[in-house]
Amino acid sequence: EFSLPKKLKEVSGITLSKDQKTIWAIEDQGNKDVIYGVDQEGKLTAEVLVENAENTDWEDITRDKDGNIYVGDFGNNENDRQDLAIIKVDLQNASQTVTKAIQTTKFHYEGQTEFPPKKSNWLYDCEAFVEMDGNFYLFTKNRSKGFDGTFLVFQVPNREGDFEAKLIGKLKLNGKYSDAAITSAAINSTKDKIVLLTHKNIHVLSGFTPNDFNSATIQKLSLEHNSQKEAVVFLDDKTLLIADEKDKDTGANVYKF
Repeated sequence: EFSLPKKLKEVSGITLSKDQKTIWAIEDQGNKDVIYGVDQEGKLTAEVLVENAENTDWEDITRDKDGNIYVGDFGNNENDRQDLAIIKVDLQNASQTVTKAIQTTKFHYEGQTEFPPKKSNWLYDCEAFVEMDGNFYLFTKNRSKGFDGTFLVFQVPNREGDFEAKLIGKLKLNGKYSDAAITSAAINSTKDKIVLLTHKNIHVLSGFTPNDFNSATIQKLSLEHNSQKEAVVFLDDKTLLIADEKDKDTGANVYKF
């Protein structure tokens, strides 16, 4: 494990560069429109300003198999946003000081008709997504009154435009909020396992198909550690990197699991 640079108090997502030398990290609402580069020892190697995009609430960052980087501007704590988007950035390496959004995928959720809905149906916040074969897959964070671990899986095409996110799964994690509220996602290289992160656990999804997640099986692995974990990425197919937010004397670390 290693500490993150002081600047990164509220890390909300991490991904790896294609050469695996750089951990790309973002922060969420109220922070800069910047993607940070961190090396494998935790040293800050880059601060890349996204010139033409605003951090309304950046909650996860991912890359596709070709090394393209995407930022999910879909944090939606109050379930009332109507400007949800995923941006693709022209981010090549840690020597860059600026980058720009080269594709904007706007979307709204199938099934959401009220902004916000009743508090018992606050299922439209999102902090977790992956890219797989030309689509994004979003895993929502349940903020409902009467929390029961239910989450939704949505599919959005990876291209420029304005889309209805298609509901392709309704699943449930066991436990209370810290066990079962999803804060980040990552996919392995063979694309048959997706990891969902919560404050206390990782949940491994398998047995899904590209257009249907309802039959997925979920294996829960306890991290035996409770902190505000917000970011996960596969280092290799057997190893995860996990990052948490700073909270008083704890957090702002990257862990290997």
